[in-house]
Amino acid sequence: MVIVLDQWTKLIAVGALDLYQSIPVFPGLNWTLLHNYGAAFSFLSDHSGWQRWFFIIVAFVITVALIIWLARLPRGDWRNALPIALVVGGAVGNVIDRIAYGYVIDFIDVYYASWHWPAFNVADSAISVGAVALIIFGFKTESPDGEDADDKA
Repeated sequence: MVIVLDQWTKLIAVGALDLYQSIPVFPGLNWTLLHNYGAAFSFLSDHSGWQRWFFIIVAFVITVALIIWLARLPRGDWRNALPIALVVGGAVGNVIDRIAYGYVIDFIDVYYASWHWPAFNVADSAISVGAVALIIFGFKTESPDGEDADDKA
């Protein structure tokens, strides 16, 4: 679902916006079409192009590792399965862009006054939410009967 939603919203953004065009949605949010040749926060975006293949390979290796982890999880372990699926879906969504275009399509521009968060997309959001959820759920312990040991205390 993450991959489909990510690619669908990117197609809408590309069809509705010109590169660097910004459309206000409400205070604090614009739709702004950008091409990100780097990684998160445009890391390494100003290099000669080698980073495209580097990020594809890194995403592929991490995705394979996460899929193996996901396959080995107990059937009802949604606390690990859901965040891993979000990260995998986001990584695949961005890899599709890198392979097809050589860059990732970003279009969500969140800001406060004149300060703008780096533009992002649905895939980036899924990766971020999944990573945070893995960390949060990593602090919760589960008792043998399937209930939260933290909740029993």
